[in-house]
Amino acid sequence: MSIVWILLVALVCAAATMTAAALRARQLGVVAVVDVAWGLGFVVVGLVTAGVGGLDADSDARRWLVAALVLAWGGRLAWHVRSRALGEHGGQEDPRYAELLGGSLREVGLATAVKRVFLVQGLAQWFVAVPVAVGAVLGTAWWWVAVLGVLVWSAGLVFEAVGDAQLREFKKQPRDERPNVMDRGLWGWTRHPNYFGDALVWWGLWVTSALAAGWLPGLLTLPCPIVMTVFLRNVTGAKLLEKTMSQRDGWDSYAARVPMFVPRPPRR
Repeated sequence: MSIVWILLVALVCAAATMTAAALRARQLGVVAVVDVAWGLGFVVVGLVTAGVGGLDADSDARRWLVAALVLAWGGRLAWHVRSRALGEHGGQEDPRYAELLGGSLREVGLATAVKRVFLVQGLAQWFVAVPVAVGAVLGTAWWWVAVLGVLVWSAGLVFEAVGDAQLREFKKQPRDERPNVMDRGLWGWTRHPNYFGDALVWWGLWVTSALAAGWLPGLLTLPCPIVMTVFLRNVTGAKLLEKTMSQRDGWDSYAARVPMFVPRPPRR
């Protein structure tokens, strides 16, 4: 199977996932369901392209290794955000999406939500997953590179999962008893350990899926993890969240001693 065909398969998977998410959003009345579809869509792409990639004579077991990594990451992420996306705001729209849409889903209509949210995220999902799809139809040039990628992926997953768990425990404390800013654990190393871990996960997947197949597929798909990292840091992730977080008391001193994205040992 050619690379063009496997990329089309991945595009169909992303489109199907976002279509299902849009229909579910219409039922629930909130666009935030797309956050769950984000992780699940990558799982669908990973599993389907791994299965279809088996039709190509050049593919090998590495495609299932990559699919397993995507399944572990995407499944955990979807499970983690499900309650936040659908229940944390009391049935109301997530403020991020309300601002993006200019109102609630019922006010702006499904067509506007599809154009501004589901279509954009579906295309982004497909683009970021290109290394996974490409790697599914290519043989392994360097297994040691694939192993290195798994190690990078593992470090990213630890940062993301541990950071999420620490924040969850922090939020369980009574609001009047906890500090205004979370600066414990990994949050003392970086202001966004979950976003940093997410970026690291996709660098690991790029190494395991594309770079391990050879220098050319690695080079051609390099923009994918770069774009993911830029979005997580500067567009949809860290910087967007800090617009509201920076209004809290104690934020300025926290930001002065803790880096925004790439971790470093805590400064006191």
